[in-house]
Amino acid sequence: MDKKAQIALGTWSWGSGLFGGDAVFGNKLDTSELSEVVETALANGLDLFDTAYAYGKGDSERILGELLKEYERSQFMISDKFTPGLQDDTKAQPLLEMLAGSLKRLGTDYIDLYWIHNAADVERFTPLLIAAVKSGKVKRIGVSNHSLAQVKRVQEILKPAGIKLSAVQNHFSLLYRNSIDDGLLAYCQANGIEFFSYMILEQGALSGKYDKDHLLPADSNRGKTYNPLLPKLNELLTELRNLARTYEMSVAQIVTAWAISKGTTPIIGVTATKQVEEAAKASTLKLTPAEIKILEELAKKADVDTSGGWEGQA
Repeated sequence: MDKKAQIALGTWSWGSGLFGGDAVFGNKLDTSELSEVVETALANGLDLFDTAYAYGKGDSERILGELLKEYERSQFMISDKFTPGLQDDTKAQPLLEMLAGSLKRLGTDYIDLYWIHNAADVERFTPLLIAAVKSGKVKRIGVSNHSLAQVKRVQEILKPAGIKLSAVQNHFSLLYRNSIDDGLLAYCQANGIEFFSYMILEQGALSGKYDKDHLLPADSNRGKTYNPLLPKLNELLTELRNLARTYEMSVAQIVTAWAISKGTTPIIGVTATKQVEEAAKASTLKLTPAEIKILEELAKKADVDTSGGWEGQA
């Protein structure tokens, strides 16, 4: 993974099972519904796909692997994750064990970017990345849902092995800018660590598709989380729609352009070809400083908490 992708495509909503697309997003998507998504992505130069064992306990990985087997390995990059809490502790090397399962489901010999998915036990799990890198099955490593202090500790642990942390992947959106407030984003940018932003659309709440009169699927986890918040987002959504009309783009594209403007690599969850095409076009949009300021002021005014219990706060 020598080149930097401007946008990564997220597959959290693909498949079913524990923490899978059916439970979290209310989706029922498999290979037949997603083949054109992958085809369109690669045709538009979007070649980095982000997945995790935790997404349906490997179901997202399985679907992605089945779809990518039609293409040469050099045509795409894979971002995958080891999730503390889901490991098999009967194994001497639980990270390598989970990695082996991921490689099999994905149908590949290596992962371009492999992450520790949460900060459950930095001291225990960070050292396990060393063997993964030395095996040659992982090209780059990152950490997700880690705070600034935890990121610094990860670097301390890896340094004696001569291994560098390449990336950080955290929840980051107009509604959740903790990585700006605590200095993590600035630290990453000053130290050559790529910052991947996920949930920039807040699971659809900032997509423009939903508002107080048009709710998310009520029986899904995201509906239960965001539907009560939508009335507070009215002014922000109105401004996002105004900008979308001005630029002749969608609300999701405006939000994506905002995330790129902050120096992050957004991970866009995609389930349809239209979303892929919009993501590709969003990378060309440059919002003005004044527009960015207004959006951030309205987001702050909304005063909603979209933090997840999985996020490192140390």
